[in-house]
Amino acid sequence: MDEFNGNAVTVATLALSSTGTASPTVDLSAGSHSLTAVFAGNTSYQASTSTPAVAVSVATECEFSVAITSLTPSSSTAGTITLTPGQSGSATVTVTPSVEFTSALAAPMSVEISCSGLPDGATCIPTPENLQILSTTPESCPSGSPASACPPTSNMLIETYAAGTASATPPQGKGSTPIAWAILLPGALCLGGLAFGARRRRWLSRLSLLALVGLVTLLGTTACNPRYYYLNHGPQPNLPTPAGTYTVTVTAQTNNGVTTTSHATSFVLVVN
Repeated sequence: MDEFNGNAVTVATLALSSTGTASPTVDLSAGSHSLTAVFAGNTSYQASTSTPAVAVSVATECEFSVAITSLTPSSSTAGTITLTPGQSGSATVTVTPSVEFTSALAAPMSVEISCSGLPDGATCIPTPENLQILSTTPESCPSGSPASACPPTSNMLIETYAAGTASATPPQGKGSTPIAWAILLPGALCLGGLAFGARRRRWLSRLSLLALVGLVTLLGTTACNPRYYYLNHGPQPNLPTPAGTYTVTVTAQTNNGVTTTSHATSFVLVVN
């Protein structure tokens, strides 16, 4: 009887063949495993243990990790970037493939970079947005090697916005004109006359009510109209990015057509 152990766990027990051999088949998790064969011994042979053998199992799913390797401007607090409204910063996002990814990858794999958790009035722009991982992409960057031989990175630009300071001058020459007075003044006198005469004639009362409704409608399409306000007062200034502390989540995601693999990391954005 022969027993096969992997990482101090018995993974298979088999009877030896007439030639004294055994060929087990075991399922191993992803990673490296130290395997030994243990012979329990019998009346003819003593017990023995083989020297450890290393086996590497490849996962069926391509795996990777994502990390923020640098933040600019740097802060005294690790993993934190501090900006004032209108200032920009950047984060270097590194995607590192695992052993399983690099060894099992038959075609280039695209990993999409995105972010969430930013306040209103702030944006993030990763460049490039999609990172390409090849079967030759290493897990680490050996000292002195070119950047093309290292795990791919994306430079993420974080932008905040300051309060708008420019004020638009309303168009000139669109205010009161003699023509407007020529229409409004007789109209006001007419309404006054109708109101005075309404006490004597019922039809004048109805006519004055109709004229009043027309006047209110006219005012609603001019002074209370957004376009009228824009033309006469100009646009409202832009609001700044609100101050506060925000946790920004950076997500790296890939899809092989069947399953989606996604990993995330985060950093802290402080807006003063």
